[in-house]
Amino acid sequence: MTLVQLRHLIELASHGSFSQSASKLHLTQPALSRSIKALEDELGQPLFDRIGRKNELTTFGRHIVQRARILVDEANELRQTSLHLQKGEMGQFRVGMGSGPGAMLMTPLLLLMATEHPQAHIDISRSSTTLLVQALRDRKLDALILDIRSLQPSADLKVEALQEMAGAFMCRPGHPLAKKRSVPFAMLRDYPLASTPLSDEVARILMERFGPSAHPEQLVNLRCEEISSLLDVARTSDAVVLAIRASAPDLVELSVSPALDIKARFGLVTIASRTEPPLLGKVRELMQEVMQD
Repeated sequence: MTLVQLRHLIELASHGSFSQSASKLHLTQPALSRSIKALEDELGQPLFDRIGRKNELTTFGRHIVQRARILVDEANELRQTSLHLQKGEMGQFRVGMGSGPGAMLMTPLLLLMATEHPQAHIDISRSSTTLLVQALRDRKLDALILDIRSLQPSADLKVEALQEMAGAFMCRPGHPLAKKRSVPFAMLRDYPLASTPLSDEVARILMERFGPSAHPEQLVNLRCEEISSLLDVARTSDAVVLAIRASAPDLVELSVSPALDIKARFGLVTIASRTEPPLLGKVRELMQEVMQD
């Protein structure tokens, strides 16, 4: 039994004529007859009483047509739902964000969903890279937006690098270091330094630039996952924050010597074997638009 056969049945029940129904269905009359006969054989009972040129539904046939209309309507609805899902107009999207992407992308993403996809559902999770990756593997999240330098390579993850953004040491405009043309790294140690958890690769780069004392365990005094909170601390105290430059245009970038010259590499992470969620394309476009130096 197929949906095509059920549509043939519904059409014939509406017209009572094989010739008229076949014409409307763009079939030959013998083809329609074979379709109905195959359906009757499968169901085990006649669907029509053939009275002269007229074809009237049997009692059994009337019951089957009622059920067939429900099934065909559900199939049509399913097709429309599929089209909406493909366009990202509905459905659910669960995304995890690291601290850097969260500071720059969360509000634009929520605004995009509210204005362009109001029937869709989005859930945003914030946590450490380790916990987010585990949630992705547990199928609790559909995708992650991270500094992909913090990821451990793994065959089950699909990693798509999208944007690189420069990091910087920053402080408030009235900070004692704000007007210095050059700030020796040792001078930074006179002030609390704030940062999100840093990857092993970033730690290696810091130590190459500034020596063993730049290891994050020694360098960072204030550490948390929420970069927005760290930026607020830097705005209202003498703390220096290490963060993506574009995340805080109101803060002053310090010309540290030697130069920091470090970049975060932001990307999308999904499970390699899973089909891409329809809304992921919208997120990809938004990242390329918003996450720029």
